[in-house]
Amino acid sequence: MHLNETSLAGVVELVPRRFGDDRGYFSEVYNQETLAEMGITAVFVQDNHSLSRIAGTVRGLHFQAPPHAQDKLVRVGRGRVMDVAVDIRKGSPSYGQWAGVELSAEKGNQLFVPKGFLHGFATLEPDTEILYKCSDTYAPDCDGAVRFDDPGIGIDWGIDPATAILSDKDANAPLLRDFDSPFVYEA
Repeated sequence: MHLNETSLAGVVELVPRRFGDDRGYFSEVYNQETLAEMGITAVFVQDNHSLSRIAGTVRGLHFQAPPHAQDKLVRVGRGRVMDVAVDIRKGSPSYGQWAGVELSAEKGNQLFVPKGFLHGFATLEPDTEILYKCSDTYAPDCDGAVRFDDPGIGIDWGIDPATAILSDKDANAPLLRDFDSPFVYEA
C-alpha cells in the first residue's frame, strides 16, 4: 500500500496495490497491521455503504463529536467522488482549511480522515457507491454538520454548488464561523 500526504497533517490518501490479469484484479484494501506500520492506529468497528444515484449529490460536511468521534477510511466501490476533509480542531494551525482527493473505483484509492475533521463528498458520476469504515458506531446525539459551500472554507467540489443535491440536514447546516467545535488541537 502506498501513502500520499495531503495538505492537512493526518489526512492521507492510501493507494492499495492491485494484482491483475485477464480476469480482473485482486487488491487488499484493508490490513490493520499494514496501516499501523504507516502510523494509522484506528480500530474500525462499523462499515457503511452509501449509494448516490445522481451526479452532483453532496453528503457533508459531517462530524461526530466526542465521546463518539470517528476516524474514517473512505473508498469508492463504483463511480467517482471528490472526497473532502476540513480541520475543525480549535487551536490547530490549519483550522478551517480543507484537503480534497478524487477517489474512484477505477483507481482504488482511499482517504483516511481522522477525528477532529469534517468529512464530505460530492459524487462526480451517477450511481456512485461509497464504502467507509468508522472507528465508532453512529451516535445520533453526537452527529453534526457544517455547510458544504461555506465561503469561509472555499472548497472546490468539482461541481457547481448551486446545483448540488443535498439533504435537508446538509442544506440547513451552519457556517463554520457560527459553529462551536467540540475538538481541540493537540500538538
